Amino acid sequence: MSSTSSVIVPQDYDPEKDKGDFMNPVMLEYFRQALIAWRNDLLRESQETISKTLQGTELQKPDLTDRASEETDHALELRTRDRERKLISKINGTLEKIDDGEYGYCEETGEPISIARLKARPIATLSLEAQERHERMEKTQRDD
Repeated sequence: MSSTSSVIVPQDYDPEKDKGDFMNPVMLEYFRQALIAWRNDLLRESQETISKTLQGTELQKPDLTDRASEETDHALELRTRDRERKLISKINGTLEKIDDGEYGYCEETGEPISIARLKARPIATLSLEAQERHERMEKTQRDD
């Protein structure tokens, strides 16, 4: 399926109430549109940050406290933007999965990921059970 899909998603569509096949064309298009809207929001916020915050910041304030505060704010903003850049990369990868017909299935088990989980976190790659196992393993390895 290409990114310029001709499938129309009804305005009141809820994939959790869809009684059709898992990841049918309407469901896929619903998630594609949600991911694209999320990515566009992140990109818009990033542009606003660049134009308002980062370009207009004067880091050479005469008062050391003011300068330190500005530098801290600047560093925090850059970290936030870096996290958003990584999130955009995940969104793009997820859109590729939709195009490849692999979206909605757990990378670990191959089982469908619940629609409720995908609505809450459209970039999820693991089922809730697999994610919980993964997090327990990480915690165990961290505690060693």
